[in-house]
Amino acid sequence: MHTFRQAPSSLVGRQDEIGRIEGLIGAAGEGSGGVLVLRGEPGIGKTALLEHARHAAAGFRIIEASGSEFESELPFAALHQLCVPVLDHLGELPARHRSALQIAFGLATGTPEVFRIGLAALELLAAAAARQPVLCVVDDAHWLDDASAKSLIFLARRISAEPVAMVLATRHGLDELPGLDLGGLSDADARGLLARIRATLDERVRDRVLAEARGNPLALLELPGAGGFALPGAASVPGRVERSFQARLADLPADARLLLTVAGADPTGDPGLLWPAAEKLGIDLSAGAAAEASGLVEFATRVRFCHPLARSAVYRAADADRRRTAHRVLAEVTDPITDPDRRAWHRAHAGAGPDDDVAAELERSAARAQARGGVAAAAAFLERAAALSLDPGQRTRRTFAAAQAKLDAGATDAAADLLSTVETGTLDELQRARADLLRGQLAFVRRGGDGPAPMLRAARRLADLDPEWSRDCYLDALEMGLVVGRAGGVMDTVVAAARSAPPAPRPPDVLDGLILLTTEGHRAAVPLLRRALTDGDSPLWTRRPALATMLAGELWDNDLHAAIIEWLMKTGRSTGSPLVLRLGLAQTAVAAAHTGDLGKAMAAIAEEEAIAAAAGDTPMAYARLHLAAMRGHRQEALALIETATGEAATTGKGQLIANAHLAAAVLHNGLADYPAALEAARRATEPGDLYLAGIALPELVEAAVRSGRPAVAAPALRSLTERTRAGGTAWGLGVGAYARALVTGDEDHYREAIDHLGESPLTVYRARAHLLYGEWLRREGRRSDARRHLRTAHELLSASGLDAFARRAAGELRATGEHARSRSAPPAYDQLTMQEVHIARLVATGATSKEVAARLFLSPRTVDAHLRNIFRKLGITSRRQLRDLPGLSPASPDGAPE
Repeated sequence: MHTFRQAPSSLVGRQDEIGRIEGLIGAAGEGSGGVLVLRGEPGIGKTALLEHARHAAAGFRIIEASGSEFESELPFAALHQLCVPVLDHLGELPARHRSALQIAFGLATGTPEVFRIGLAALELLAAAAARQPVLCVVDDAHWLDDASAKSLIFLARRISAEPVAMVLATRHGLDELPGLDLGGLSDADARGLLARIRATLDERVRDRVLAEARGNPLALLELPGAGGFALPGAASVPGRVERSFQARLADLPADARLLLTVAGADPTGDPGLLWPAAEKLGIDLSAGAAAEASGLVEFATRVRFCHPLARSAVYRAADADRRRTAHRVLAEVTDPITDPDRRAWHRAHAGAGPDDDVAAELERSAARAQARGGVAAAAAFLERAAALSLDPGQRTRRTFAAAQAKLDAGATDAAADLLSTVETGTLDELQRARADLLRGQLAFVRRGGDGPAPMLRAARRLADLDPEWSRDCYLDALEMGLVVGRAGGVMDTVVAAARSAPPAPRPPDVLDGLILLTTEGHRAAVPLLRRALTDGDSPLWTRRPALATMLAGELWDNDLHAAIIEWLMKTGRSTGSPLVLRLGLAQTAVAAAHTGDLGKAMAAIAEEEAIAAAAGDTPMAYARLHLAAMRGHRQEALALIETATGEAATTGKGQLIANAHLAAAVLHNGLADYPAALEAARRATEPGDLYLAGIALPELVEAAVRSGRPAVAAPALRSLTERTRAGGTAWGLGVGAYARALVTGDEDHYREAIDHLGESPLTVYRARAHLLYGEWLRREGRRSDARRHLRTAHELLSASGLDAFARRAAGELRATGEHARSRSAPPAYDQLTMQEVHIARLVATGATSKEVAARLFLSPRTVDAHLRNIFRKLGITSRRQLRDLPGLSPASPDGAPE
């Protein structure tokens, strides 16, 4: 009879790996948690090392989970396994996090937030670890469902301050986490292991085994008893080992083989399902003893196979009829109330052909999975439902729904494959439009710039069938173009197509405003755009927030931009929508940079990056770009600009390129490197991007004038004047006035600029107006008048941390015979990372470590560790002292804890 695993003391050739595992567990026992991922082919020793970790964790609470091929589509299945043993601590969690886990595990209804579920799981483990260190062991992690995988990665990245160790075994993946790639044993170690288990093996057979096994420990254990060998290299080691497991089945009674098939088809390992299923099949319970005697399986409080390959071998050894029978009885004994999705999945595998009843049940499971955030699960349910649909119309509808779900889950190739199965010749015009919409989304995700074209086709198809939907498709195409391309060309194409569409039975809307903007200019379009933005109970930003923020900038309307940000932040926080909240935070950062509150900007960027990391996404780069450019730290800003430009070139994100050019123009104007600023500003404005082209025009005017290029400055000023006068805001009129003063040299325009911007919260533009006026006055020989404006500019710029522009003002002051006063102390944020700035600002409002942790998706212990660093860097000893430090004053209302 075969034992299930090597005793830890008998592991051969794995001393380095054992050292890493024991070091990890030892550190966790001291309160410094960590993670280790063991990667390698089946049989290479991952499971044995997991067992060693269990034995090494004396005094730890050990909780386990494993991925399963049959459950890889069920959302949070593996996370549920891991959390069940510690759910008695659920009551210790804040209500919102307790609810997040209950929703994830199907214990409550609601919309799941994957990163909040991860944080709740972290708090749950931390609560358990407060009483006893915890070791989390996860086997077969390559089969983790997508939602569990994201949650476990989230957990693993945030346990450094907790007495929690995680060891995961996987064939591949989880590259985001620290790991070890396990290779085969050395020849000497392989011979030693083989001699230990087969001391009397014939020398020629031993050499054949060594050649076949290639250092794979499980192969060395299994191949000698497999009965004959293929030529070395003829098949993979895992395949040969799996066949060795299958060979053990040959002499078993039929009932034992059927029992093993049922056990292999049930990934839960729940005896409460296995034995009722066996009873339905009339299997004598004595078959269990025969199955256990094979060494393949152990029947205890959990049904456990000796190795993941053994489960696979048993299941695949059964013929199709026996597998269908196993799934049928498992479906019959699975509770349709408490576990309807697993029951539906078993039913789907129990049939031999299409079945509309099962397809409908799978579709209901898909709806439940989507409601719990399991888009990958929903996609799998829908794909199977489509395959089982007898009715062609239902099959097409479910195929489209499955393709959309695959796309939402990030499985673009699978989505494309599903779309290719639809017979386009049988589609009506509405279905063709749906197909075009999906192709547009696919193109957008895969290659970027091609997405708008299929969207436009869909809009044209829908023009007569559904004019409202058609107009939405035009706006979808435009927004897609704004994100991935330089929007000028895309907007022209969209507008040309939309103009030829039948008019919608509704008042003019934002699409009409954009048509006017393209065809007749700002003066004609601005009134309509402003109405569309602020229309009644449903302003544009509640439906299309990204487009609304761009249009607010196009109108130079700071008040409107502030209203949009307020809605984004409130909505993002109340609904938990990561995309809405991240957009709100990025816009908060940009707005704060314009008002000179760089601490607030840094805090917003840090929170956006924390949410992006929690969601496994890339942070929004443009806010950090603009902040770095305004601060004027040359090397830091140029490095960010170079990185962003390279990323944009690779991904085709035209808006990121435009933002990089705008940031470069601001940076170089601050540094008085006007030729470089001129080149960057020209690149930012030439394509005519919505918002970005307009906001870059004053940079172009300033750089062109300072570079002695009046022929470049004049048309830029005309375009800027048209935009700002049409908008009619103090911000736009003030900036337009100082740009006009630069070109004309008319002092009245400088005064006009300062009048418009005098009460503006946009400190940066107000300071630059004073700086430009002071520079002009000094060149006119009016030193006394110049000093007053240069002094104001320097004070505003220096206090705001805009170092390059402040140095420019200081240099001009020296040229008038006056030295600028230096800051008494640098702002506190100069000494801290962005994350530390955010923590410090939140703590300054009175937030507890637990509240800060919830905001930044950290553990309270990690927050406390950051606070110790903050205190050390700033030379303070208490939270209360943070309130009095420059740049760390209590945050705005939105900065308060949840």
